[in-house]
Amino acid sequence: MNDSFKGVRIGFAMTGSFCTFDRCFRQAEQLRLMGAEIIPIMSENASGISTRFGTDVENITRLNKISGREVIMSISDAEPIGPENLTDIMVVAPCTSNTTAKLANGITDNCVTMAVKSHLRSGKPVVLAIASNDSLLGSAKNIGELFNRKNYYFVPMLQDDIEKKPASLVAQFEMIPQAVEAAFKGIQLRPIIYSK
Repeated sequence: MNDSFKGVRIGFAMTGSFCTFDRCFRQAEQLRLMGAEIIPIMSENASGISTRFGTDVENITRLNKISGREVIMSISDAEPIGPENLTDIMVVAPCTSNTTAKLANGITDNCVTMAVKSHLRSGKPVVLAIASNDSLLGSAKNIGELFNRKNYYFVPMLQDDIEKKPASLVAQFEMIPQAVEAAFKGIQLRPIIYSK
């Protein structure tokens, strides 16, 4: 077993790209297997909406089980993350275009944006795993803004369906551990738009 993240406290924040939840859960499990302590966070939508990809209860329970902790699901519970130094790095996976826009514009109106803001107060890295159908349209400017902002790093991403969804970008979620390791060194993996 690779224990390269032994003792590392990783905030693992999930937002509402429900079709990617299973892939994100598997990466949270992988980080845990690599020795990380997972601090689980779910936005109000991620934790409160049932879809064909799982009920709200099933998703919360799965993240609880992976992390061995209760999921943080409110602004008030996320606020102490920074002041109490609870995380070494924050991963937002999946990160929707809505969340990206809020982070780019300093909007803190839900659990995940508060978790990121609180974590950033100490200048620690944040890794975003984008999953959005309009990444190359309306959301492109927000992604571009965060590309150029200190402490933000991106999991390499690709266009998942260039014919049916030409503006869509989805992170290569299996690269989350590699992106986390690089972010700790201040390195953004290249290329940003990854192609196999």
